Amino acid sequence: MEGSSMSMRAFVAGLPKAELHVHHVGSASPHVVAGLAARYEGRTDVPADPAALAEYFEFTDFAHFIEVYLSVVDLIRDAEDVRALTYGVAEDMVRQNIRYAELTVTPYSSVKRGIPGEAFMEAIEDARHAAERDLGIVLRWCFDIPGEAGLESAEVTEKLALGLRPDGLVSFGLGGPEIGVPRPQFQPFFDRARAAGLHSVPHAGESTGPETVWDALRHLGAERIGHGTQSVKDPALIDYLGEHRIPLEVCPTSNIATRVVERMEDHPIRQMVDAGLVVTVNSDDPPMFGTDLNREYEVVADLLGLDEAGVAELARQAVRSSFQDEAGKARLLDDIDTHLAAWRAQA
Repeated sequence: MEGSSMSMRAFVAGLPKAELHVHHVGSASPHVVAGLAARYEGRTDVPADPAALAEYFEFTDFAHFIEVYLSVVDLIRDAEDVRALTYGVAEDMVRQNIRYAELTVTPYSSVKRGIPGEAFMEAIEDARHAAERDLGIVLRWCFDIPGEAGLESAEVTEKLALGLRPDGLVSFGLGGPEIGVPRPQFQPFFDRARAAGLHSVPHAGESTGPETVWDALRHLGAERIGHGTQSVKDPALIDYLGEHRIPLEVCPTSNIATRVVERMEDHPIRQMVDAGLVVTVNSDDPPMFGTDLNREYEVVADLLGLDEAGVAELARQAVRSSFQDEAGKARLLDDIDTHLAAWRAQA
């Protein structure tokens, strides 16, 4: 079994991958976060010692996670911070053989803290271009509304997305806590974003029940569902998601860390797959949860009892569910097939 586990780890490490649900600030490595904390020492509660960050990132529940997450967001105070964070995230992704990623970015949080919108856009776009040129990774943006900040944040996010629309922007989202943050109130903002050609990818059904997913579908026109963990509790919803082939962006370790699922063996991903739903594997806020995308693939392979071919199909599912152009999808799908074929040939 140990050899099998090591073999899967090696296969996943070399597997070309796409990631669809991963947060910009939440992807900051301990090294990057510690550097920012040191820069603002005396003006933040975030520890500057990378070792101390592991303890800082131990969450008691979803509300505590949001509190800690926002303290890290507060470390991003100028355009230089934004650019360094973004390029650092790309470097970490390349080490995992991630070839394409849709990063969930919350520009409202940075603009509210005094970074001009134009400077913010210039910083992420400069990092995106540099990452593609230097590292070969393709990055795209999902601008999300931080639900806990209410309708003001929705207005600002819409204005930034549509008024200063960066070339890398492909989608519009809604994050933050679900409890006490009804989805329907954000419909006008999603309507305008969709009319402008952006895809709809709200979080739903993470810390609340299936009704939040229904709201995301009915009111926000969701094309993918961020998490959707509680969808399995509603047979009619399962049927709808399956019939319309709406992908779920599943983040197993995140769900355990924030206590929305108690034990990994109880994670509903098995029910999702058995129901024939489109499932993609993602890392959400990887350093905060002590994981990365490679580790999430290993976890899911174990939960579902997958061999290398099954894991490769999960990787293809993420590519097909992405908003990458068709030529980019075709290249990445070919790379996945090549990796699997080479693995089988040397087995």
